[in-house]
Amino acid sequence: MKLKNLVVLMAVIMIVVMMVIPLPTFMLDILLILNLSASVLILLIAMNTKESLDFSIFPSLLLLTTLFRLSLNVSSTRSILSKAEAGNVIEAFGSFVIGGNAVVGFIVFLILVIIQFIVITKGSERVAEVAARFTLDAMPGKQMSIDADLNTGMISEKEARHRRQKVEQEADFYGSMDGASKFVKGDAIAGIIILIINVFGGFIIGMTMHGMDFNESINTFTLLSVGDGLVSQIPALLISTATGIMVTRAASDGNFGDDLSQQMLQFPTLLYIVAGCIALLGVVTPIGIFLTWSIAGLLALGGYQMQKSQTNKEAAEENLQSEQELEEVRKPENVFNLLREDPIEFEFGIGLISLADVNQGGDLLDRVVAIRRQIALDMGIVVPVIRIRDNIQLRPNQYSIKIKGNEVANGEILLDHFLMLNPGNEEHGIDGIETTEPTFGLPALWINEEMKEQAELFGYTVVDPSSVISTHLSETIRKYAHEILGREETKQLIDHVKESYPSLVEELVPQALSVGDIQKVLQKLLKENVSIRSLSAIFEALADYAVYTKNAEILTEYVRQALARQLTSQHAQNGVIHAILVGAGIEKKLAESIQRTEQGDILTIDPESSQKIIHSFTETIQQTTQMGLRPVILSSAGIRMYVRQLTDRSLADIPILSYNELEPNVDVQNIGVVNL
Repeated sequence: MKLKNLVVLMAVIMIVVMMVIPLPTFMLDILLILNLSASVLILLIAMNTKESLDFSIFPSLLLLTTLFRLSLNVSSTRSILSKAEAGNVIEAFGSFVIGGNAVVGFIVFLILVIIQFIVITKGSERVAEVAARFTLDAMPGKQMSIDADLNTGMISEKEARHRRQKVEQEADFYGSMDGASKFVKGDAIAGIIILIINVFGGFIIGMTMHGMDFNESINTFTLLSVGDGLVSQIPALLISTATGIMVTRAASDGNFGDDLSQQMLQFPTLLYIVAGCIALLGVVTPIGIFLTWSIAGLLALGGYQMQKSQTNKEAAEENLQSEQELEEVRKPENVFNLLREDPIEFEFGIGLISLADVNQGGDLLDRVVAIRRQIALDMGIVVPVIRIRDNIQLRPNQYSIKIKGNEVANGEILLDHFLMLNPGNEEHGIDGIETTEPTFGLPALWINEEMKEQAELFGYTVVDPSSVISTHLSETIRKYAHEILGREETKQLIDHVKESYPSLVEELVPQALSVGDIQKVLQKLLKENVSIRSLSAIFEALADYAVYTKNAEILTEYVRQALARQLTSQHAQNGVIHAILVGAGIEKKLAESIQRTEQGDILTIDPESSQKIIHSFTETIQQTTQMGLRPVILSSAGIRMYVRQLTDRSLADIPILSYNELEPNVDVQNIGVVNL
């Protein structure tokens, strides 16, 4: 057995022996001072403990200190009653507190006991009981949280074992504190009983056994009894306070002193208010301004010093943060930060800053939020955050739209003007600056506010600068939506569908198709302006046909046929679809030009035939557009994707449908046939 363990065992045994064996007064003085020192030490440890488990021995220590005090009480009582003396420590405490008046000393002692018993001990007992109850109730939830973190890989088995052990130790600690707080309560009651025994028993023994008269007996034994009670109750009061601190401490990263200074003094300006109240108290009450204004001045000075200290601390933290950021930039690995690119960027010249500045009435940020919501509803994709910033390299009134770092659109607007769309070359008598509408390339005029009302009276469409930009940005995002949709975005969409259709997603991913395969199909749909909002229907079609083929082109055709109602509703005008039919000659030519490869089918039509077909489509579409109709190209299901491949560059905005993608009840009007 180690020496320190042997000393502890001997000390506990001696505490019990003290109750039986009389102690000399000089030894009693030493033990009383040690008792007081131990109480102060325990209080300081409790105040500097960050977590309750850092002082887990406290419940057992509370029992031993209580037993030690009671042993000292027994020894001092024996000495008081038998010898009418109890050593220098007890006599000094009694003389100092009583001050020649036994009644005052007795009352002071009772007040100390009441403070300990009624206020501190009762409160600590209740808090310990509630803390133990809530800790035990929270144990199952904490255990489940640890198991969940372990299953997801957030923590290791070793860390999980440590956290479980900590939870169990917390429950044991608060349960022990609930019982140990009863020791303090019993100690306070025992102190009162021992005092009464010492006073009345000593009074009788002094007159009968020691030959004292009435006054000498009452003064002697009251002094010794009160001194003995104070020597016992002051350490008991310190340990009761330590008990209250231990059970009332909430979760914190610092000790009691740090928390007190940081939380109580974190608002220096409030000290000014307190100082003002104290100063006003000296004016309106008879207390006087000398005392109140002195204290108010000290409070105000303290508030000023703390405010100054906080300012210096914040400045130091900012400088430190700047140095750390600069140091991070200097690190070689931070070059990778330069490789990051934003999915969508909107840059503008310095002349357009007011559009994005809320303080100047700009609503561009609100419009961007509305664009993201509308595209989510229309196209079924979640548009990533759009980075909006100024660029001094642009002209003051110019803006640029970038997709993954590459410019895909730009424009120039006049802030103090309105854009008037001019449908024709007819005379309208409105003066303005000729320009081209940036979104659709239509002829337009920039007109001032005075001409706006006149233009609206003539029936022209007049648009403010913010609307011009938001429309251009919205249409650009729609046009390049297939480039914005990456694998990560596709995975997020799959997870969203899985919340409502778990069986469907589990069948499809990854058994039938990978995330990349699904991404390719969705990209092809978006490229042809087909909304993917109905993901459940798309996944149903993919799950049905993925067992036959993994070809993204063919799977897209099957998905389009599954979305027949949506495509019909999208392209029908008043229940009518105006179709330009693909002639039999073109379909035959395209079918003969298909080459089968391991990577898929490739259209290998000769350039002369290709240009002839595209020219025929272009002429027919122009004639139809002049009639005010919105045509679609209609072909057979087997040849539709090849017609799309052929016309993808020159007629990308013209929808191409197959007969299988139309609802049976829709009215299809033939407005032309294109053939070789």
